[in-house]
Amino acid sequence: MSIPQSGGGPITDHSQLAQYLADGCKPKDQWRIGTEHEKFGYCKDTFLPLPYEGERSIKAVLFGLRDRYGWTPVFEGDNIVGLEKDGANVSLEPGGQLELSGAPLQTIHQTCDEANEHLREVKSIAEDIGVRFFGMGAAPEWTHEQMPMMPKGRYKLMTKHMGEVGAHGTKMMYRTTTIQVNLDFASEPDMVQKLRVALALQPFATALFANSPFFEGKLNGYHSFRSHIWQGTDAARTGMLPFVFEDGFGFEAWVQYALDVPMYFVYRDGKYIDALGMSFRDFLVGKLPALPGETPTLSDWADHLTTAFPEARIKQYMEMRGADGGPWRKICALPAFWVGLMYEQSSLDAAWDIAKGWTAQQRDQLRVDVAKLGLQAKIGGRKVLDIARDLLEISKAGLVARARPGAGGLIPDESHFLNALQEIVDRGYCPAEKLMRLYRCEWGGDIRRVYQEYSY
Repeated sequence: MSIPQSGGGPITDHSQLAQYLADGCKPKDQWRIGTEHEKFGYCKDTFLPLPYEGERSIKAVLFGLRDRYGWTPVFEGDNIVGLEKDGANVSLEPGGQLELSGAPLQTIHQTCDEANEHLREVKSIAEDIGVRFFGMGAAPEWTHEQMPMMPKGRYKLMTKHMGEVGAHGTKMMYRTTTIQVNLDFASEPDMVQKLRVALALQPFATALFANSPFFEGKLNGYHSFRSHIWQGTDAARTGMLPFVFEDGFGFEAWVQYALDVPMYFVYRDGKYIDALGMSFRDFLVGKLPALPGETPTLSDWADHLTTAFPEARIKQYMEMRGADGGPWRKICALPAFWVGLMYEQSSLDAAWDIAKGWTAQQRDQLRVDVAKLGLQAKIGGRKVLDIARDLLEISKAGLVARARPGAGGLIPDESHFLNALQEIVDRGYCPAEKLMRLYRCEWGGDIRRVYQEYSY
């Protein structure tokens, strides 16, 4: 979840809303890569999720990272809720999932080094206090009652709201994790093409990274149960956004969409003020019931933009949101996949050629089907597996064309980061299916073997 935004002045004209988004446009030589990943922590002896307080806790991990590795703490009231260092931040999801939001970096080599360093730091702290962390799209056995709530005002408001809209909102908040990549755009037309590709192809990332076949101690019938959970989470702020594919889409159309997303809160003086279900349109004219007579700032607008959760979204950059959390090696594969598709025009055009003929109904159905069937789902008469193979070739060509070397020039480009995904399409099934086979055969139905396999 995003941290509170700051630094925006008063909104005095509607045009500022779209201009805020447009201000994110950057020339190609300034495009960056930001990778985020979340992970579950658990006690080694009990396999239970980490509480916020105590000797073995989220709080202990955060203070350990502060003291040993020089991270600057972030507090909400008296509670430590995050860390900052070198343009990156560590934050907490509602159920204690620990998230690294990486700094905007130039290459995947750099973002992978950043993730590796973070995981090594976390592992060293965790080992000292008897805990571990692991990556999966959904918690394999924990119930809702077993999950702690992190002491953030935003989450208290969201929990109440999510219990009232959709069947799975609190499951999403407390018992799922994701990997995400944030990318830049050069102009409004570039944003439009990239967002269309991002939304249309997001189910392929879901299928390639699907590894949440367990929930509450048993098989759940899905490859990506995380994706299925999102399909039952607050329809007013999730989904595949068919309007993005309509003629005339641009920054202002996104503004109109975001204005129709009901509010969660307003952040003032370190506190979250309940604005659940209220309208940002009313806020613009000083008629917000939570703050009568007050009008918003651009910081309020930036905060509000973080409360829309479609499969891909824009702020002053673009976020790809379709992948399950997963093992260490997969963290670097997601930015490689999307950078290869997005950051060279020839690859972006080739990716759009694959997706441009699909209808809104086909895109929506694909999102549903890949959650259930993974790479065996179909669209337009073709298997997702076969299209994913084509997309990896396009992505590889894009990374080779970028020609960003690593390891002091010994590695010529970033294409090797796709190897983890290439192995998946070569074997023909997604990580979830591998987990299901292990569970039924080698593990003999012992779901706790997953901790051994997926802990960092």
